[in-house]
Amino acid sequence: MHVLFVIDPLPGLKAWKDSSVAIMRSLDARGHRFSFALMQDLYIDGGRVRAAATGMGLRAGADAHGHDWWTQDDAPIERDLAEFDAVLMRKDPPFDMEYVYATHLFDYAVAQGARVFNAGSAIRNHPEKLAITEFAAYTAPTLVSRDMARLRAFHAQQGDVIVKPLDGMGGSGIFRLRPEEPNLGSILETLTELGTRTIMAQRYIPEIVQGDKRILIIGGEPVPYALARVPLHGETRGNLAAGGRGEARPLSARDRELAQAVGARLAGRGLLLIGLDVIGDFITEINVTSPTCFVEITEQTGFDVAGRFVEALEQAVQVAA
Repeated sequence: MHVLFVIDPLPGLKAWKDSSVAIMRSLDARGHRFSFALMQDLYIDGGRVRAAATGMGLRAGADAHGHDWWTQDDAPIERDLAEFDAVLMRKDPPFDMEYVYATHLFDYAVAQGARVFNAGSAIRNHPEKLAITEFAAYTAPTLVSRDMARLRAFHAQQGDVIVKPLDGMGGSGIFRLRPEEPNLGSILETLTELGTRTIMAQRYIPEIVQGDKRILIIGGEPVPYALARVPLHGETRGNLAAGGRGEARPLSARDRELAQAVGARLAGRGLLLIGLDVIGDFITEINVTSPTCFVEITEQTGFDVAGRFVEALEQAVQVAA
């Protein structure tokens, strides 16, 4: 296969722990080729969706903590997306309008014969926080609103609440509102930008102290291990970007139940890879843009997550061919 990664600039990737780089290594080990393009390298010309794609490889024996772990061709080549065997959307958020436009380009490319994972429409139609509302039976009480009175009433009813922006990542903008929160009004005003921006409120799940579990679902089936991101002492957020500690753990029966319920419903919508976030017994987010934690799970358990993903990618490409 020849795979195109639509990705962030390579110098900014932490190759020693980056899931996209882990996928590249697995592709390389299986004899596949790959190229990369930045989101701004995508364009439409004469009705065809194309990219200025640069061929690349992995430098043998390179220090993964260094900045020269890859090699690349001298110049990009202009190609239709449909010319690649697969296109992987691995660009991190923010999920802004440029990101949305890219998902539309992917949809047009699919109509021209391209194979894109995750599919543009699937990424666009499953915003990572709002997507949990489709699985209300598996979530803690949740409110999505920008109405200050409604948010205050939800807090009064639930007592202990987490509030967060709908477009945040890495734990940014998350606040815990305890029953006697003296800054309630100020926090809600800030997050909603004085009632002009919709946010999410969820009942606080005390099991966060045991970890915010990332469960990877590949081709509809869960990886048998989750990465529990355990918060720092006194911290509400378990995100690794917020200082959380990652511990790989076998899936519990409840984890598997949640993952299979989500995988069974979403895998057929063009979502080859899903990152399910679970705290206690509840789903808190469904990540579909560029789910991570491949390397941490593999290093701690020996289960080759990237290898499993590439196998699923090979199968998906064969089915689509």
